[in-house]
Amino acid sequence: MEGAARKAARGLVRDFGEVEHLQVSVKGPADYVTEADRRAERTIRAELAKGRPDFGFLMEEDGESAGADPTQRWVIDPLDATTNFLHGIPHFCISIAYEREGEPLAGVVYDPLRDEMFWAEKGNGAYVNDRRLRVSARRRLADAVLATGIPFGARPGKDPFVAALRRVMDETAGVRRFGSAALDLAYVAAGRFDGFWETGLSPWDVAAGVVLVREAGGFVTDLAGGNEMIYGDSILAANPALHEPMRRLLGEAMDAATRG
Repeated sequence: MEGAARKAARGLVRDFGEVEHLQVSVKGPADYVTEADRRAERTIRAELAKGRPDFGFLMEEDGESAGADPTQRWVIDPLDATTNFLHGIPHFCISIAYEREGEPLAGVVYDPLRDEMFWAEKGNGAYVNDRRLRVSARRRLADAVLATGIPFGARPGKDPFVAALRRVMDETAGVRRFGSAALDLAYVAAGRFDGFWETGLSPWDVAAGVVLVREAGGFVTDLAGGNEMIYGDSILAANPALHEPMRRLLGEAMDAATRG
């Protein structure tokens, strides 16, 4: 998984340099970035298939394809934070998870510009490069810095989200919106963020990050406190002390907004 991520990353870094130049063109870099995304995905798929030819795939660009072994597959986002990449913002990553019978058991999230390889395997801990990761030890929301993603365009759920964001802003030390759910989860695992929540994500956005947070000692659920954070509609990750206070705070705010 690490080898596949690093090989695809070489192309992404090269393409990112071209995107920065394309910012000044009339056409803009959108078509170029789409092809960069697909090239990275093809590279990752080819590399993983060499080592595990029987595994299936669930990928952002090419969708789902079954393998000879229906119980095991890779869940891949070849370029998380495509919008950042498109605008020349140096914050994006590759996310790869290994899943068996619907459960993610290992994952890597690779930030090629910082050369930070976040990786974890169930029962063996979480790491960035060679350093062991642990979630933060903060116990009060008032001291916490949280991360989230903001609904954009015509996506539903803006009003409940804004209501929740207002409550969180009032009761924490700050909220960050960096545009990459996979890196947000990796940063929770590293203790850089104390918690993260978002709605409307896809499995490839979060599968690797879920393993990272769990192996770093954190809790991950959906916003209702259940286990549908990968194939459901929401995710909440935090250190053990802050997970339940975050869940209550977000739930109360969203419920109040829904009631009007």
